[in-house]
Amino acid sequence: MTATAVAERPAERPSDGGVPARRAVIRWAIRLLRREWRQQLLILALITVAVGATVVASTVATDTPAPIAGVLGTAQDAASISGTSATINAGITKLESLYDKVDVIENESVPVPGTLNTFDLRAQDPHGPFGGPLLSLVSGRYPATANEIAVTSGVATDFRLSIGSSWTVAGQTWKVTGIAANPQSLMDEFALVIPGQVSRPDRVTVLFDAPGQTAGTLQAKTGLNVTTAQTVTNNNEINPETISIAAAVLGMLLIALVGIGGFAVLAQRRLRAIGMLASQGATERHIGLVVRANGAATGVVGAVAGFVLGFLAWLAYRPQAENSAHHRMGTFQLPWTVIGIAMALAVIATYFAASRPAQAIAKTPILAALAGRSPALKKTRHLAVPVGLGFGVVAFLLLGMAGATGGNGNGNGMLEVVVGFVALAVAIVLLAPSLLAVVASVGKHAPIAVRLALRDLARYRARSGPALAAISLATLIAVIICVASAARFGNVLDYAGPNLTFSQLIVYAPVGNVRTGVGPTAAQTAAGDEIAQEIAADLGTTAMIALETTSAGLTHAADGRSWSGPIYVATPQLLKAFGISQSEINPDAYILTMRPGLATMSLMQLTYGDGKGGSFANGGGNGGGPNGDNQWPCPAGSCLANPPILQISQLPSGTSAPNTVVTEHAITTLHLQSSVQTRGWLVTVPGGLTPAQITTAQQLAASASGNMSVETRNSIPSLAQIIDAATIFGIVLALGILGLSVGLVRSEAARDLRTLTAAGASGRTRRTVTAATAGALAFTGAVVGIIGGYLAAIGFFRSNSLDGLSSLASIPVTNLLVIGVGMPLAATVLGWLLAGRDPAGLARQPLE
Repeated sequence: MTATAVAERPAERPSDGGVPARRAVIRWAIRLLRREWRQQLLILALITVAVGATVVASTVATDTPAPIAGVLGTAQDAASISGTSATINAGITKLESLYDKVDVIENESVPVPGTLNTFDLRAQDPHGPFGGPLLSLVSGRYPATANEIAVTSGVATDFRLSIGSSWTVAGQTWKVTGIAANPQSLMDEFALVIPGQVSRPDRVTVLFDAPGQTAGTLQAKTGLNVTTAQTVTNNNEINPETISIAAAVLGMLLIALVGIGGFAVLAQRRLRAIGMLASQGATERHIGLVVRANGAATGVVGAVAGFVLGFLAWLAYRPQAENSAHHRMGTFQLPWTVIGIAMALAVIATYFAASRPAQAIAKTPILAALAGRSPALKKTRHLAVPVGLGFGVVAFLLLGMAGATGGNGNGNGMLEVVVGFVALAVAIVLLAPSLLAVVASVGKHAPIAVRLALRDLARYRARSGPALAAISLATLIAVIICVASAARFGNVLDYAGPNLTFSQLIVYAPVGNVRTGVGPTAAQTAAGDEIAQEIAADLGTTAMIALETTSAGLTHAADGRSWSGPIYVATPQLLKAFGISQSEINPDAYILTMRPGLATMSLMQLTYGDGKGGSFANGGGNGGGPNGDNQWPCPAGSCLANPPILQISQLPSGTSAPNTVVTEHAITTLHLQSSVQTRGWLVTVPGGLTPAQITTAQQLAASASGNMSVETRNSIPSLAQIIDAATIFGIVLALGILGLSVGLVRSEAARDLRTLTAAGASGRTRRTVTAATAGALAFTGAVVGIIGGYLAAIGFFRSNSLDGLSSLASIPVTNLLVIGVGMPLAATVLGWLLAGRDPAGLARQPLE
């Protein structure tokens, strides 16, 4: 008797361990992140802040533009009708005959006394088929009968109305039943009545649905101006979403550059453990997977934390964003595509940042890893410099194209700007390691501690090169903002900046009847002066001066920006108010100004009178073509070429303030006495204006006839505010990158530091090494950022027809010195203060 045993052949195990091995390695990498999170805290913080900022910024950028519902409601099409009553009624009748359902919204514009604003007397059915999203009830109820009305909060404030009040407007008395709003446009001020109660509408909007028809087809069919959902949708490739994605890509590039060094140090700290893993059979692929998985896990944690932080910040900022955008925004109205891309980029950035050190660690021999010896350093590729210079040239040319296409002020050239800056960033990344070799060669004759620090920067370029590139890019962003802002604010013709100070207020004289075009009467002007005096008395000040104007205007007879801003008369009262004595004024001067550089600008023309030159009084000045063509004539009797202009620094700098005035000598010489008229009154309140005082002034102006108005400080920031914020941003970001980078570079040179300590080097020497490392990185990054910023600015402005290279003459010297000198000094001091601790061991690297 025989027995036969049948056994299955065991499955062959993969040589690399298969999925179980990879799963075990990934678990160890995640455990490594949990244990070493302090060493990766800066990378986690950068990712969290970058993703959070992307969530908030992209949401604000995409939600701020007016939504389609603000134009169409729930309809797909809208027709606008204006003209006579017969024209409007005929248009409405035609649309009602063509389409089953229409929603008619009638508007009559009504001026708000005391301001230049208007509101609409609006007839609309709150329960109409399409207009529902255009109305919301804040309190009370909608009007239901012919004598009832609901108003917006702005109208209620202007006319001191509340629910239950009686209000006479448009020749009829109404009872206020509620406070309403347009959630799609909070700036939309209106008074709502039931349909049929607006007797003289000046414009009508009819909402309807015409599926499958284009705007051109509908216009041909109805003979009306028709807007469709397709025409309202933004199809431009350069939109808030693409700009947000471009900014996210740039931010993640900075994080990746910083992360390379962080993951390299992490791998170095665990080199012996990785050697033990390799000695037990782990392949190079497994070793590399440890660092890559750690990088991916870091990206996932940072991306999730950043999304949570950004969403919470959005919830806190949403009310203010709604007030700024003037329409309601949903809690979950987020650009999910942009946010998803940003979170994916965070993971990709950290994964690829970990890939470079993973590749180097994976190729480390097992014995070297067990001994804790770092992998051999690689030399910089010789092609990095020419390729980097090539990208720099491409960036210069692309920015020049952007300047040429965007020089007409229409906003074109954004694509070239984005691609140009990306090319510039790539150029800096490629050139940064080679620049460190230059820094090391410059410091050959420095003291030993400084020389050692500079030598280590060049030796360990795998860590210091990306760090220098990140610092340079952070500085580059700040420099570009400073240079571009200084160029724009430094233009003396098209003046930019705040209109007034917080203590100034302008009460504008009556303008007469806006609808008929009839100017103010003498009685209205006299009444306006009394109102201005009453406002000044109510504000508790006697500092009030009359602002007079003439028919004179300034023109620049050349291509580029034209003159903007009022030109007042230099009355004795005005000069005295600003502390200007007659002895300071050249008797032959025609124009006094505080705008720096205007007095020495050539090709200026003073236009006046009723001649041909008067047409240039409010700007657009050009003159003397390049081939001698008289493109901008200056006829005698109405124009004076190169008038004497004197700069007086005591004049105010606000764009609406009397920063430029015409002298009485010019008025007498050019016979402008008959054109002098009072334009308004400038009131100065010591200590600044409060919101309550501004409201009181507006109400007093509203009580006058002739449409008086009040102007106060706007929200436009000053040049100093913009460039100071940019400088602080660049320095803080650069110092944050330095905080990690210096530690990474010095950890690479830990053996040298131990050798110095064993040879008797004091704490002062060790502090000098760390301080020199931080200062050299900061100074080199600042120099690269400043040079790169000016190269970008020159590339853009050299072909810009509005500004040109001359606009770069306004140099933000103080801010550039703070970046170029202050930041390296701060880095050096911080490096000195935070260094000097004795190494834990001298004989060998400690086993962690």
